[in-house]
Parts: sequence; C-alpha cells; structure tokens
Amino acid sequence: MEIVGRGFLARNLTPLAAAHPSAVVFAAGVSSAHSTSETGFAREAALLYDVLDRCRARGRKLVYFSTCGGGLYGTGDGPSLESGPVFPTTPYGRHKLAMEGVLRSSGVDALVLRLAYTVGREQRGHQLVPSLLRQIRSGTVRVHRDARRDLVHVDDVVAVVDALLCRDTRNEVVNVASGFAVPVEDIVAHLESRLGTKAERDYADVTDDHAVSNAKLLRLLPPAARPGFHADYYRSVIDRYLDGPTDAPPTKGMP
Repeated sequence: MEIVGRGFLARNLTPLAAAHPSAVVFAAGVSSAHSTSETGFAREAALLYDVLDRCRARGRKLVYFSTCGGGLYGTGDGPSLESGPVFPTTPYGRHKLAMEGVLRSSGVDALVLRLAYTVGREQRGHQLVPSLLRQIRSGTVRVHRDARRDLVHVDDVVAVVDALLCRDTRNEVVNVASGFAVPVEDIVAHLESRLGTKAERDYADVTDDHAVSNAKLLRLLPPAARPGFHADYYRSVIDRYLDGPTDAPPTKGMP
C-alpha cells in the first residue's frame, strides 16, 4: 500500500504499508473542519489530481478520507445516509464534496471513507479531544450547548480500511462512525473524570446535533471485523487515547 501523507492518519496507517499492494491511500490535505483556507484546499486538490493520474496509469485503487460531519451533510432529520442528500454548510464541507466529485469522474476505482471525529495518538492539537484536554487543564473549557459528536478511535479506522480493502471494496462512499453522537458535555465530563479535575464551563449557543448512520459500514464489514460500537463506545475511545503511548508534539505538516 502506498500512503500519501505524513501526519496523523498516515502515521497510524503505517502498519498496513506492506499490505494491499494495489491500493493507494490519500491521507494528506486539510485537517481542520473549521478551515477556510483556499490555499490549503487548492494544495490538496492539486496533490489529489497528481495521485489520481498515477493511479490511473498503474491501475491502482484510491482510498480517500472525507468527512461525515454536519459541515458536509448539513442539517436534517434522522441520521444521515451516504445515499441521501448532502447540503454542505462550511467551506471545508464544500471542498470535501468537490473532491468526492473529482473521484467519481476520474476513471479510477475509489473508496471514499467519510470519517467521524477521529481520535488517537499523534493527533494534532486543534482537533476535538486534544483541544478539550488542553482547555480542561487550563481550568476553563468551552462547551457548545446541545452539540453532539460521534467519536471513533483511529485504530478502528485503520482496521476498517484493512477489512474493506481485504474485501476489495471499491466505488463506494462509506460513513466510518460509531453511530452514536454523544453530547459534548458527556465527553468533557469523562475527560474530567479521567483527569481527576473539574473545569469551569464557558457555554456557547452553537447547536450541532448532527448524527450519521453507520449501517452501510456494518453491512460491508464481515462480523469479525466490526468494531465494538455501543452507546458508551466514546468512553473507550477517550480511555485508549489517554492510556496509549505519550503523544509526540503536534506536527505542522500535512495530516
């Protein structure tokens, strides 16, 4: 497997480097869902075009990481499905949707994985759990009132990539999420419990209770490869993050 990128996802995918020789995994580009950087979006697009040219010339399949956040799906009733409507509400969501469109018209076999809030070692500091940890340790944490987040551990993402490639899954768009969007307040509370501290809340009225369906993912995976998703899965994600190897300082390179 060729891994394009050198940041969080790319480093965690390294154990699969010797597997799946016909696959290229695109783990590079803009890493923040809050980004509005046209330069960053253009840089990712240019790199993706080059990688697609190589995949087309060599007959390789491409795995691309998109997002299943509200910035892509928009708001709506019920968990969002891959086959349902998509109404991006952020520049990042519009960029990811545009890149998915490039893949569809590229002539390259592609697997698009729309990731939930991925958590794990060597994660960059601006991402959700590291950011909340830093705020809690400072004594004050900002909490978006009524907001929910679906957390998934990066080790489970890697296992999903491996299992889907083993099944030669191609030309599919798949939500990679636990299926349980939990209140941010609950995530903060569990972090505080593990740290043995309590931070002052700075509440912001930014409602984002978006949820996605992982039914397609579970249908595509063999039973033995399905992660143990359940209502308290987010606690195990946080526990594995805190109990894992000490993270290296956040990098400034590509994700």
